[in-house]
Amino acid sequence: MNIGDKFPDLLGVDADGKEIRISDYPGKKIALYFYPKDNTPGCSAEACSLRDNYKELIDKGYQVIGCSVDSAASHKKFIDKYELPFPLITDADHKLVELAGVWGEKKMAGRTYNGTYRTTFILAPDGTVEQIIGPKQIKTKTHGEQLLSL
Repeated sequence: MNIGDKFPDLLGVDADGKEIRISDYPGKKIALYFYPKDNTPGCSAEACSLRDNYKELIDKGYQVIGCSVDSAASHKKFIDKYELPFPLITDADHKLVELAGVWGEKKMAGRTYNGTYRTTFILAPDGTVEQIIGPKQIKTKTHGEQLLSL
C-alpha cells in the first residue's frame, strides 16, 4: 500500500470474532497500526502508548486499530493484560499484512525469518492511505504522541 491507495472496507476480525470495518467509524481517520507480536517489549510499549493517548486521539478524530498475525486468544490476553481500549485484528492468514505490504523477510540475532514490519497507516474516513509511518520512524514508547503531533 502506498499513499493514495485504498484499503478494503472490511479489514478483518477482532479478538472476539467481530468484523472490523472502516465504515464502522464514520468521519474518523483510522490509525491502522501493524506490529510484530503480542506481549513483546516493543509491541507492548507501543500498545500502551496508544492506550495512554487514546482519549486524545479520539478527540482529535482518530480511531486506533491494531493488527498482527497472532491468534484471537493471544489478542484477548494482550488486550486484558494492558487494558487496551481499541480493537486488534487477528490476521493469522496474513491477508491484511500482505495486502498492506508489511510482511516479509526480517533479520535478528543472526537469523532470517518472515515477520511483520512495524508500520502505521493513517487512513482517511473512506480508507484512502494519507500517511505511512514506517518501521524506522516509529518510536514504540511514544507512538501515541507521534500520532497526536501529525
